[in-house]
Amino acid sequence: MQENKYPDHIGIIMDGNGRWATKRSLPRTMGHFEGIKAAKRVVKAATELQIPFITFYVFSTENWRRPKEEVKYLMNLLSSRLFSETDFYNRLGAKILIRGDLDKFPKDVAATMDATQEATRDNEKITVSLAVNYGGQDEIIRAVRKWAKFTEDRPCLNTETLRTFFDHPFIPPVDLIIRTGGEKRLSNFLLWDSAYAELAFFDTLWPQWGAAELKNACEDFAGRTRRFGGVLNE
Repeated sequence: MQENKYPDHIGIIMDGNGRWATKRSLPRTMGHFEGIKAAKRVVKAATELQIPFITFYVFSTENWRRPKEEVKYLMNLLSSRLFSETDFYNRLGAKILIRGDLDKFPKDVAATMDATQEATRDNEKITVSLAVNYGGQDEIIRAVRKWAKFTEDRPCLNTETLRTFFDHPFIPPVDLIIRTGGEKRLSNFLLWDSAYAELAFFDTLWPQWGAAELKNACEDFAGRTRRFGGVLNE
């Protein structure tokens, strides 16, 4: 039996920003603004719990279908707030990485993401991966296309080889996926790496999350037994 421990890699589907705002008669955009505060609280808590990797589902490949004003606000939020938080992440020792297909983003947003990664690249306490314009299916397709470019002496395609062409393959497969806001689905998040992930669904809306909620999720994970397709040794 595996010794109980906290996860090495947590993936979080941050759901409920819009509903949080609607319940308070606020614009949906205010929910996204509060969601940034929640993310900072959770990252700080993760460092205190010695979680080495955390991935936030920030903007999916399907989120472009949302109302134009909301998408515009999210793009402005990325370009205006992401780099401005680097002092906070540097104090925590948090390295920021971007995971996803960045070709579709406006130049100012792409530049901000590049600058944030560069400003935090030497931090080693925790790696915070932001999944933007990200989809699990899209990541697999992009990896296959990268592999296919090896026209000469192409490496054999197997699960280990393909994963080396993923975004930041040094980040280990996710151990625990948390979804807030009451929905119970993966929504195209980390499909390959979630093969043996534990799943946890919470009704609490994302802007209300903080250290206590993360600790509860980690305690629940620590009480589970992971078999990875095998059986327990009695």
